[in-house]
Amino acid sequence: MAQDRKKDRSQPVGFVSAQDVALKAGVSRSAVSRAFTPGASIAPATREKVMEAALALGYQVNDLARGLLSNRSRLVGLVVTKPEIGFRAELVAAVTKALIARGSVPMLINTGQTEQELADAQRMLLGYRAEATMILSGSPPSDFVDLARRNGQPLVVLGRQEPGADHVRIDNTLAARQAARLLVGRGLKNLAVIGSAAGTPSMVERERVFCEEAARLGAVTGIARGEDATYEGGIEAGRELLGAGGAVQGIFCANDLLAFGVMDYARHERGLSVPGDISVVGFDDVAQADWSSYRLTTFRQDPVAMADRAVDVLERRLVDPTLPPMQETIEPVLIERASVMAAAKTGAGNLA
Repeated sequence: MAQDRKKDRSQPVGFVSAQDVALKAGVSRSAVSRAFTPGASIAPATREKVMEAALALGYQVNDLARGLLSNRSRLVGLVVTKPEIGFRAELVAAVTKALIARGSVPMLINTGQTEQELADAQRMLLGYRAEATMILSGSPPSDFVDLARRNGQPLVVLGRQEPGADHVRIDNTLAARQAARLLVGRGLKNLAVIGSAAGTPSMVERERVFCEEAARLGAVTGIARGEDATYEGGIEAGRELLGAGGAVQGIFCANDLLAFGVMDYARHERGLSVPGDISVVGFDDVAQADWSSYRLTTFRQDPVAMADRAVDVLERRLVDPTLPPMQETIEPVLIERASVMAAAKTGAGNLA
């Protein structure tokens, strides 16, 4: 039986090759190549035979090999830390979908957190001739950015600042100022901002601007940081702010996961009402923000809009590598739900 299978090349073992298609169609290997190359010279009858054989065998062109031969792999490296968490998961999904629609092949590189994980991820980034690199969060270290530059790859950075790179980012300053104005405008003067010890650039910016604007409006502001920008980090920060019976009235959280954590701590551990005793504002508008358990007032980052802008920037960079660094800034949208106390009927003003 093994001998019969060896002779019957029309039933290939493993991946179907162009040579398998050629044998089944009764044409040359080069004819198969021409049949799958747009604009190539090939007789219609020959092309039809090739396509029929390819369909029967389930043949697919090896785009990766073809791209490497032409020095354009269509691979795009997506560098991200903890891609499964919060807004990053939504952004990864949106960017990969946008790249596939463009005809690119997304290659997700999860940087991890240990030195060994970071080294492995760097080797992966070097091991393939990617067409471009995208940094999808604030966590990957700057040497990933330097690595892309040294390899001459176009680089698009989402959500952080890197000198000399193309950027797509949310307007953190606008959101943080609006958050302070919203809380003070509801008559709250004892405020706090919650971030994380990781200190990513976006979170640091949100913290700083919120504190500056709140102080300008005459509010007292404290800062608490969880170990990471996660639900657990929100519980840690909530314990720091509220554990000793603190008098905080309103909290701006640097992302929604932190907000969920502090809300649950306040309600279940301290017996506080949200928004009766404490008002909470988040950032990102992940899907859980609209759950009945939270009904979180938050600032929306639109992952689809960010992904589309990032792919557009990449296209422009590939067409003209000499363009100066591009920056696309997306305006956040305040989504008001039920985690902030309602405005007084006297119309406690909107603050300029």
